[in-house]
Amino acid sequence: MSDESKKYATVHYNNYLGLDQLLSAQKLKSAELDAEPAHDEMLFIIVHQAYELWFKQIIHELESVLDLFRKKRVHPRSLGTAIARLERVIEIQKLLINQIRIMETMTPLDFLDFRNYLFPASGFQSYQFRMVENLLGLENEHRITYNGRPYDEVFDQKKKEKLQDVVDATSLFEAVEDWLERTPFLKFGDFEFLEAYRDAVNRMLEKEQKAIKESGYLNEQEKEIRLQMLGGTDTYFQSVLDKSSHQKRLQNGELRLSYEATIAALFINLYRDEPILHLPFKLLVTLIEIDEALTTWRYRHAQMVMRMIGNKIGTGGSSGHAYLRKTAETHHIFKDLHGISTLLIPRSELPDLPEALKEQLDFNFKHQ
Repeated sequence: MSDESKKYATVHYNNYLGLDQLLSAQKLKSAELDAEPAHDEMLFIIVHQAYELWFKQIIHELESVLDLFRKKRVHPRSLGTAIARLERVIEIQKLLINQIRIMETMTPLDFLDFRNYLFPASGFQSYQFRMVENLLGLENEHRITYNGRPYDEVFDQKKKEKLQDVVDATSLFEAVEDWLERTPFLKFGDFEFLEAYRDAVNRMLEKEQKAIKESGYLNEQEKEIRLQMLGGTDTYFQSVLDKSSHQKRLQNGELRLSYEATIAALFINLYRDEPILHLPFKLLVTLIEIDEALTTWRYRHAQMVMRMIGNKIGTGGSSGHAYLRKTAETHHIFKDLHGISTLLIPRSELPDLPEALKEQLDFNFKHQ
């Protein structure tokens, strides 16, 4: 058979998908050890195997996006591809969240029929999930450990080395940070975005302070509370109007995104209606949605564990629900992109961009 004939040879559905191997991979421990197997152990195994298959697809998508962003210059055409693949990750995450509802069709008593056979296996031992976290950019020093041990302790040496390779390489967080830092337009001729933004913030705050002070519906105590909530350039906006303040918050671990990248993200959010900024804005929104979906999945996972085992210790030796809840509260990767909302000002207060700059932010076609 020629190479060309082999290329288009008939493929059988069963063989192409490896169904014999896939469908024989459900080995019930209760069937091996009990006279009567636990009915719901099949569901437990299939749900977790499905998770691992989807984790594999997420890793496939994230690695492809990183290949695009690790280049010195991210081609504009690459943004659409990256966004499409990251949006696919979000759809998979939605599926993973909904899959918990399938698991919850099993009652706590059903789970107890085979739980004792799971020790010391645990979801904490999912190598692919740790790969997803590392590819996105979760830092080791920010991880909540269980039993005070390194997260990779449960893996063999080869997998530990692979996880470390991913940590040593550029994560998606770092790649996007580098990309933002290269954003042009922040200085254009006599126009300096940060100075124009500072003036706009001051005007906005003065208007809102005046409206509060002159309000006929608020008493003096309520006015004072509203003014404190409003803040000023020395509160919410200080981290972008004062670089040293931002650097201090970086050192304290309050922020992670660099000053230059933060300013660029702010510019993209404020001027997202400019045609050239549509895709950059969409990219930032997509990263926020991935972070939110991951947090939602962690919360739902924690709730499911509470429902199934209450306050019992997890099969892997962790504190179970308490550990999972804490990771949901702290394992945020793109939280600084969420924080940009604090710095936004109304469209009516946006500084006008120079016409020459607006032209560069538009799609221009010259007729010959």
